[in-house]
Amino acid sequence: MRSLLTIVLLASLSASAQTKSQSKVAERPYMGWSSWSFLRGRVSEETVKAQVDALLAAKLPDYGYRYINLDAGWAEGYDEHGIPKTNLTKFPSGMDGFGQYLHGKSLLFGIYMNPGIDPKLYDANPSIEGTTAHIKDITITTLPGSTHKGSYKIDFTKPGARAYIFSMLRQFARWKVDFIKLDFVGPGGGNLPADNREELRVWHAAILATHRPIWLELSNWMSIDQAPLWQATSNGWRIENDVECYPCGRSTDPAIKGNLTTWAKVSERFADVRPWIAYAKPGGWNDLDSLEIGNGDKDGITPAERQTMFTLWSMSCAPLYLGTDLTHMDPADLAIITNKKLIAINQAGVPASPLDIQQLHNKPQEVWFTKNRDGSFNLALFNLGSESAPIKFEWRELDALRDTHFTEHPPKLTDLVTNQDIPTPPSEINFILDSHASRVFRLTSSR
Repeated sequence: MRSLLTIVLLASLSASAQTKSQSKVAERPYMGWSSWSFLRGRVSEETVKAQVDALLAAKLPDYGYRYINLDAGWAEGYDEHGIPKTNLTKFPSGMDGFGQYLHGKSLLFGIYMNPGIDPKLYDANPSIEGTTAHIKDITITTLPGSTHKGSYKIDFTKPGARAYIFSMLRQFARWKVDFIKLDFVGPGGGNLPADNREELRVWHAAILATHRPIWLELSNWMSIDQAPLWQATSNGWRIENDVECYPCGRSTDPAIKGNLTTWAKVSERFADVRPWIAYAKPGGWNDLDSLEIGNGDKDGITPAERQTMFTLWSMSCAPLYLGTDLTHMDPADLAIITNKKLIAINQAGVPASPLDIQQLHNKPQEVWFTKNRDGSFNLALFNLGSESAPIKFEWRELDALRDTHFTEHPPKLTDLVTNQDIPTPPSEINFILDSHASRVFRLTSSR
């Protein structure tokens, strides 16, 4: 017989191997497409397959866009053990069949979930797989189950509560799910002060128990006070509310009706991501929400703003997932989202941070900077103001803020959008940027 010490050691090694395997899921920010921004509740097998065909036709997987994530709308009701069932009217192949379809295209398969217990599930009160408990036995109806109205809290002190989450994850693993967005997790933004911390710990344990590399993404507008927990239990977390322009869908103004986002929604992320920067690293990333780039004017932002959006997401090492209608891809937008040099910055996983250089302080212009692992640097300039404006600073100011020596040896500059070398300024950076425009450079040693 094996000794107790041997059993404990083997269990420890197994848990360590599982954790290591799971961490490889998020070695770099994920890239792909999400159904919510464009399709909302119209998600279906037919509509999503049209997006997949367009994604493949544009050769986006060659650039890294491989996750196809179904947001809300794929499920309908629950089975005899309380596990969500596929809406077979929308997805006649079922989740298992749809997952096989995506994997057959060398793509990855994501679904959407909410924490807590749905009141309809509570009323049905099914038994929990592998236990004698029922859903009502593990539910606290007096506390919210998520930050969105309409759910009850799970009581993890009750027998069967952990088993319920584990049973769901076993089903998702059978469907070969690669990604789960868990929405309205608290503490965080939303309508209700929910606390899902213990539930999230159980979700994490249940994912590890599947032995399947499943990316867990948390939404929306997570509390930074709990950032270490989000890091320990998930692979990404939203740092801000939805980027979509919901009033645009209801507008009677043809100029904005149907637009996906607004500049105000994009620009607020510059400030909101700042306190989160230190938490982004391999294993988990700051999520700035979907990229509303691809549909030209219906993106709702100007060409300059689209480039700025992609540059901030790339420099921040945020997940790059498109929310647009890929069947109506704008050629200029396609050039933005397939910029290999900016994608490489994103996938290198070294988040940039803003430099509060004195001349720019309290002005609507920002400078973001990061040092690459190969010793080169990335420098992004952003004009968040409503008018054209200069961005100017001396190399000595940058040297004082970062471990650089540009005063003695001004670097070589390469514009990563135009792919052109820029004459090296001998002592200072001085560029004029249009309103809401950006420029991004690779800086290499001139020695």
